[in-house]
Parts: sequence; C-alpha cells; structure tokens
Amino acid sequence: MSYNIFTRVSFENAKGLIPHMIRGISTSKSHRVDTINLRSENPQQRIKERISAIDKERPFSNFLTDRFDRQHTYLRISITERCNLRCNYCMPAEGVDLTPVHNLLSTEEIIRISQLFVSQGVNKIRLTGGEPTVRKDIVELIGELGKLKPQGLQTIAMTSNGIALKRKLPKLVENGLNSLNVSMDTLDPYKFELISRRKGLDRVLETIDQGIALGIRPMKVNCVVIRGVNDQEVLDFVELTRNKPIDMRFIEYMPFDGNKWNKKKLIPYREMLDNIKIKYPDVRKLSNDSHDTSKAFNVPGYVGRFGFITSMTDHFCGTCNRLRITADGNLKVCLFGNAEVSLRDLLRENVPDQQLLEIIGSAVKNKRKQHAGMFELAETKNRPMILIGGGRASMVNVSTKSSTYRTATAFGKVHIGRQAFELVRTNTMKKGDVLTTAQIAGIMAAKQTGNLIPLCHPLLLSHVSVDLTLDEKDNYAVKILSKVECEGKTGVEMEALTAVSIAALTVFDMCKAVGKEMIICDLKVVEKTGGKMGTKPFVVSTVLPFIVPIPSLNSEDGDCIMKSVRNTGSTLTH
Repeated sequence: MSYNIFTRVSFENAKGLIPHMIRGISTSKSHRVDTINLRSENPQQRIKERISAIDKERPFSNFLTDRFDRQHTYLRISITERCNLRCNYCMPAEGVDLTPVHNLLSTEEIIRISQLFVSQGVNKIRLTGGEPTVRKDIVELIGELGKLKPQGLQTIAMTSNGIALKRKLPKLVENGLNSLNVSMDTLDPYKFELISRRKGLDRVLETIDQGIALGIRPMKVNCVVIRGVNDQEVLDFVELTRNKPIDMRFIEYMPFDGNKWNKKKLIPYREMLDNIKIKYPDVRKLSNDSHDTSKAFNVPGYVGRFGFITSMTDHFCGTCNRLRITADGNLKVCLFGNAEVSLRDLLRENVPDQQLLEIIGSAVKNKRKQHAGMFELAETKNRPMILIGGGRASMVNVSTKSSTYRTATAFGKVHIGRQAFELVRTNTMKKGDVLTTAQIAGIMAAKQTGNLIPLCHPLLLSHVSVDLTLDEKDNYAVKILSKVECEGKTGVEMEALTAVSIAALTVFDMCKAVGKEMIICDLKVVEKTGGKMGTKPFVVSTVLPFIVPIPSLNSEDGDCIMKSVRNTGSTLTH
C-alpha cells in the first residue's frame, strides 16, 4: 500500500484506519522517524507531518555501501601535495616528485566531487594535503563547501600543521569550517625542528589557542609517537588537557614509502596507556561513537581528553566509514590500499553523474573487510604519506579523444589433460559445471577490469561475451574466446584479456584436483576495432608465465602438455 493513500482518503473517513497504518509504517534503523503522539491536540496535523517526514526519508546510497554494509559518510579530500614542513615520518629524506599542477584537481572539480558525494549521504568532508593552507584559494574553497550544508553536509573539517593557519583561521570559521585537527609531535622547539626539518612550534601553539578561542569543537591535536624520538613527551601532552578543551590523539607510527618504518619505532597504544596510568591511575575510558578512529580517555577533573589511533595494533576497519580522494583525483577506499580509481579523468571526459556513481560504487564494493597486518603493511608498496595526494604512476589522459564504438576480441586456452577433459565434457566434475562457471566468471571479470588493473580506465561496457569450447584434438584444450564492446574514448583490449584470463583461471581451479598437469597458454588479442586505427587484427601470442606442476613427465597427459607448450613456440625448462 502506498503512502499516497493518505492524499486520497479524507481524514474524516479514515480516523479508525490511520492509527493502524501509522503503526505499520517503518523505516531503516539509520533513518528512523520519531514516533507521533496520536493523542496530541492536533493529531491530523501531526499525521500529515509524519507522512511528509517519511516521504523525505530515503535509504542510504547503495553506491557508498560496501559488501560488509559499511555506509561511507565521511570523505577526505587532499587539495594539494605541497607542504611547508618536511616531517621525517611523512616525507622521504630524498624528497618527492610533485604532480604537475594541471594534473591536480581544480577547485571546480573538488566542488563537483563534493556535491556528488553529499547527494549520496556524505555528511562530513575533511580537507587534507600536503598542507591545505598553502593552497591560495583555501578560504574560498571552504566557503563553497559551506554552501552544501543545506544539502546535508554537517561537518567541514581540515587537518593542518598550523604553521600558516592562524591568520586565515577566523575567515575559515566564518565560511563554515567547524572542525580542526592540528598536527604537533613535540613540545620541544629543538625537537620540533629535528622532526619537521623546519622551525615554528610557537606558531602551532598559537594556532591551537586561537582555534579554541574561536569556539572550534572538537579541537583535535594529533601526535605521531615514535620510540626514541618523542615517546618521553606523552605525559606532557596529557597534561595539556588539564586546562585546554582539546582532544589529544596519539597515533601509532604507520608505514609509508620512504619513512623507513620498522617495528622497533612503533609504540603500541597499550604500552602508552600503561605508562600514562602510572602517573594518572584514575584515568577513565570514555564512550566512543561507532565511527571514531580514536579510543578516548580522560583524567578526572581535566577539561580536555586524550585518545589513541591504533591503526597498527588494533584496527577499526569494521566500522570504517571513510573514503579518500587524492590531490590528483584518485579515489582510495582504504588508506593502506594501493588500488585507486581516477575520478579526475572521468570528470574531464564529462562523464555524467550516474556513470560516475556506478564507478564509485564498484570501487566501494571492492573494499576489503580490513587492511593487512603491520608486517604486511610494512612490505606493501604505497604512496609516501605526503603523496597520498599524488604519485608517479598515473592514468593516460583520454579527455581529448573522441568517443567511438570500440570492440576487442581475445583468445586463450587451457590444456587440462585427458581425465579432466572427459569429466568436463560429460559435466561430471565434482565442483560443478566448469564451462558455465568459467563463462560467468569471465563476464564478471571484464566488468571489474578498472578495479583489477591499477591504471586501467573504468569503462561502461555495453556487451561482454565469453564462449568456451572443448577441442580434444588440440591436446585436450578448453578454448576461450571473449568479445567486449563499448562506446568510449579508450579501447577494451584489457577487458577482453581479463575476461579470458579469469575464465581460464576458473577452469584451472575447478579441474586442479584431477588435471594436475595443466597449462594456460596462448592468451592474446585477436582483433580490435574503433579509435584511430579502425579494425586491426592482432598476431601477438603470449604464453602466460604460470608455473605448472608436471609430476610425471612420462605420463600420457604430461607428454600431451609438453607437446602443447612446444607448439606455441615456447621453451620448456625444468
């Protein structure tokens, strides 16, 4: 029954019906509408208001909800790669190559991205860098974001080192800034210069005091704690909360390219907390919001509080609601992940909002349940912290290309051996229908190519076909042919190759218990159309470098597979 029934049934004739209908109306847990008091003096008006409120309610955007039902309401946007400090845990000693200005997001692009995300339920945007205050139009940019508050944006935040912020802060607050994080890793002027390779602690302290005076709440202070560098100052930072209404947050030292991270420099938050409790034994734990990154504590009688951001020893991935946009326009769904999607290129191709949302949604759906452990993170290739806003690798800019109808056809095959071949042919493999499963896997993979290949453009495909055939005479081969079509500015060869590759891997996986002597080979593009080159047949043949176990080279299947490899023109080594 539609809610619109209330506009068709007069209230005079529906007095008995309305209370029952109201009780039957429910909304999602996250968007519950307050219960109406039907005994009020004007129940009909209350009911009308309730119906109006329900009509305005909508479920949270599916595009920003991942596979684990995490709703992403918090967007962090890096607006510059430049910084006026050179902190040794953030920027490599050898420096970094900054992205050319024309490859960074423009103010108009930042605003369009912000509008798009706010329209889908984002209620908090944080501007980061580099150092945001080195951007000349930072005051105007905050003002433009402030115009999004009537559309649902509640918090405009910024993370800064505080060096050049004091003069601009009053105008930023006037334009809508209502949350501020200031980074300060020491209270010692000489150590400040050692850590940041610049002077300026006095200016940082003045900025914090000014933020408090301007009424910014919460006024957060971030400190990266590094063993042997500033760990002896933790108690001094806690003491700052005695008279200042600040939220002092101690951050576990995290690995990024170039900061020479090692476990010995990391101080787990439990160790810091134990040391704090020696001086402040009555420390009490405070309640946290479900999306808080910090575990909060307070010394009774102190006006401020302190907490720990425990990314390394006790992750908070299960409640993560954050997405990141780098300064060069790439969407990162996880700070520690190296998978990125270029929104900048899509904006410059004038891709419509709906298609942008579909690509964003695809990236969000691929967000993992949690990031790797500390040792895996230390070995993972990622940007330097300063370049969470940019990096050396980048997509090819296709914004000047014409949109044309494009196709690509790819081929590959799997030699599975006689026994597995017979089971596939008769559809009696224990894991199920091999050919159908591989076909579905190939089609799904083609649609995910932009998320699987780091610098591959995400494309809106119009058609994907994957066909698998059995060829007993070709040494028991499963032959795979995929054709991909789209209307776009770049070719679809990678999509066709990905479809064949994943289909082949699926065949391999489903047959590996029986066909222990298998090989995937002859992966190639056989034809492409569209673009400047028109229709072009391909003759390149690439044998995938899979290591295939051949336990018995004298067996019939082993001989068959060796023959197949030689037929491709490859060399067998063992």
